[in-house]
Amino acid sequence: MAEKIKMTTPIVEMDGDEMTRIIWKMIKDILILPYIDLKSEYYDLGLVHRNETNDQVTIDSAEATKKYGVAVKCATITPNAQRMTEYNLKEMWKSPNGTIRAILDGTVFRKPILVKGIVPYIPTWTKPITIARHAYGDIYKNTELRVKAGSKAELVVTDKDGNETRALIHDFKNSDGVIQGVHNLDDSIASFARSCFNFALDAKEDLWFASKDTISKTYDHRFKDIFAEIYENEYKEKFEAAGIEYFYTLIDDVIARVVRSNGGFIWACKNYDGDVMSDMLATAFGSLGLMTSVLVSPSGVYEYEAAHGTVTRHYYNYLKGEKTSTNPIATIFAWSGALRKRGELDNIPELMDYADKLEKASIQTMEDGIMDKNLAAMSTLENKQPVDTETFLVEINNRLAALMQ
Repeated sequence: MAEKIKMTTPIVEMDGDEMTRIIWKMIKDILILPYIDLKSEYYDLGLVHRNETNDQVTIDSAEATKKYGVAVKCATITPNAQRMTEYNLKEMWKSPNGTIRAILDGTVFRKPILVKGIVPYIPTWTKPITIARHAYGDIYKNTELRVKAGSKAELVVTDKDGNETRALIHDFKNSDGVIQGVHNLDDSIASFARSCFNFALDAKEDLWFASKDTISKTYDHRFKDIFAEIYENEYKEKFEAAGIEYFYTLIDDVIARVVRSNGGFIWACKNYDGDVMSDMLATAFGSLGLMTSVLVSPSGVYEYEAAHGTVTRHYYNYLKGEKTSTNPIATIFAWSGALRKRGELDNIPELMDYADKLEKASIQTMEDGIMDKNLAAMSTLENKQPVDTETFLVEINNRLAALMQ
């Protein structure tokens, strides 16, 4: 075999949980380490280790990402009450993704991988639609309370001089209820806007943004105004020169436009909208397992991950010694994305070329009919061969080795 590709700067490697943790090691052993002299700074974000370190490891991994500029992350468990018992946790640790996003102040871009034989449920979608999700604030940073009947709830803001502004939320005269307070920051919204505008210029694709400013006349309207101001002052001429468009409309209008479209644009969403719509898009295009995901900060830091969960059911089958058929594609593309970006930043064309060929080999394998059981069930190809995960990775490697000759 040819000499391994050398790296100059490490990438930050964030390991994860359950079946995706098993697949993570398989991908490295079969597809990466035979070709690359991998330099990575390793952080174990598995739930056991997060619990042992009081979640400090998550913070450390995000700070390392700021330092090195590129990270690749495995899927991780966000614990609920059942996981508290299962893992004997000290507390219900927050979503690692939420913690990392807040530290990097990033925007999450999710884009489906189009493969022959996996036909979108909306037949007009001939080009991928990229979701750009603001990764700060809204209900992910909310404060919420149960309220007893007879209570009165107010928003209270105390300025730096101690002056109060109060606004009634609701007078709970006759019924118990619930309240929540959400917030956002002008700085974070501006970062979100610039990340989206920059990404659109790189991709040479139109950017759509939608909120509900007709109802949320202060909160959502602030998003609309900041986007418009930054576009007019910093990006309008660049967009016109690139022949692309920035388009704003209401969230319900944009849904109708997306469904009727051919794809091929970037759809910017507030945090909660993006959480929901990215899963909808992934399913409508085929599968969450065929979705790339990258967190981009305005300072030019990149964190690549798989958009799906930790595949718990397959993990318990695996622990029983059964062979599982789990789709590794999104995790492979997280690695290829991170390695390509490292190659770009460090000017290592061989690394970028390897990443391109790894993706090409993965798609070629699926288009040759070799894939996991879930993809095989939805593929329209005639000669399909559902295989277990390890066999799938070996088949990808057979094609990768030929491309790397």
